[in-house]
Amino acid sequence: MICPDTIIIGGHAYSWRQLSEQRRQQVAAWKASQPHQPSLFELREDARPATQRSAAGRYLEPSLLDAPGWG
Repeated sequence: MICPDTIIIGGHAYSWRQLSEQRRQQVAAWKASQPHQPSLFELREDARPATQRSAAGRYLEPSLLDAPGWG
């Protein structure tokens, strides 16, 4: 089956290629209009183990210094 070059919307025929190109232009214009927010502070990598990066991970696997009697 051959793909048609036109699409009919509301009784009007439109070129599929032209619609695709117009959509690409819309997306490019939208991306260009979005402001870029620079970071306020220097971003640093989190050096903690993966389980210690979230509260749930710290609860499930407490470290040696978090044991009862140390605090």
